[in-house]
Amino acid sequence: MKYKSINFKNYSSFKIGDTFDVALFEKGDTQYKNFYLIGSCNNTLIGHNPPPLMMLSKDFDYIKIENNQLKIGGATPSGKIASFCKKHNIANFEFVSHLPGKLGGLVYMNAGLKEYEIFNQLINITTPNGSKQKDEIEFGYRYTNISEPILEATFKLEYGFDENKVSMFKKMRSNQPSTPSAGSCFKNPQGDYAGRLIEAVGLKGKRIGDMAFSEEHANFLVNYGEGKFEDAISLIKEAQKLVKKEFAINLECEIIILDQEYLGKKIL
Repeated sequence: MKYKSINFKNYSSFKIGDTFDVALFEKGDTQYKNFYLIGSCNNTLIGHNPPPLMMLSKDFDYIKIENNQLKIGGATPSGKIASFCKKHNIANFEFVSHLPGKLGGLVYMNAGLKEYEIFNQLINITTPNGSKQKDEIEFGYRYTNISEPILEATFKLEYGFDENKVSMFKKMRSNQPSTPSAGSCFKNPQGDYAGRLIEAVGLKGKRIGDMAFSEEHANFLVNYGEGKFEDAISLIKEAQKLVKKEFAINLECEIIILDQEYLGKKIL
């Protein structure tokens, strides 16, 4: 198996992390069960002791129209998908340009903006164990039960790229900070907003070292330069503790924390 050395301080959108060797999953490979699959790490906080990591190789970076369906490889960047759909007048993917990441990650977390979600157009996915139809997958708000690498996804093909939707999605994202972050820190609890709750307990702008809850949008945990993993965890725990105490609401992380101590566990 081939490996690639990645400095996560440069690679991840959070700009936090050490250098680790990451296994490359190539066409024909079958071994993946002892690894944690990563994409472009746009919603990922890497700790000092992550599990063994793996990423899809360039073999899975492609887009094609086949049998009147749209087929996209799991390693295809969202920007490439958005450009392809605009060029070919394909509808229903306008929101993707505002969701940094790769196709596999977008499908894995059912990424989206409000009611516009990647699963809306999904037909099936291809994994190392074969094809899975949409109705075989459990999914919801920023959630799926997919536990295998997503090598390819097939979508309904409809035409009519809508520039008005592009403008709408751009406006929806206009209040989000440009400072390095991993996007929304917490999922919005049902009937409320994580940003409102964080602001209500006085943590908007709260800073530890170079990590802080953004002044622009309280649900964005941002790195002002030399942010450390420990400081990010401290802020996450403080927000969860205060919101639980004040509102009896458990804030669930939307960012993925890759560290052996926290993997698969709730932070609190």
